[in-house]
Amino acid sequence: MKKIQESSENYLETILILHQRKGSVRSIDIAAEMEFSKPSVSVAMKHLRERECIAMDAEGFITLTPKGREIAEAVYERHLLFTRWLTSLGVAPEVAAEDACRIEHVISEETFRAIQRHVDGA
Repeated sequence: MKKIQESSENYLETILILHQRKGSVRSIDIAAEMEFSKPSVSVAMKHLRERECIAMDAEGFITLTPKGREIAEAVYERHLLFTRWLTSLGVAPEVAAEDACRIEHVISEETFRAIQRHVDGA
């Protein structure tokens, strides 16, 4: 997975989650979900289009490109694993999800896979 900025990873993960939940995604949906201003989301979407991570149709619907989907799925996989792991350690679900969101961006692939093997009992 090619490393991109944490904020871009968060946007891509949010697009993936919203698409799973709603079936379609627009900038306004992202702004509401992340509690960001519409102009901030518009700037981020422009950057993600330039990096070929998303596509936007004439009606403003946003889809992940294969590159964007790969990044989003990898970040979301980390998020789910860390949330589950922290919760199993007794951390409150809300706190676990917040902490997972921070952890998912900073550890190496090697460390993530080692933790994943440990959590999954392999």
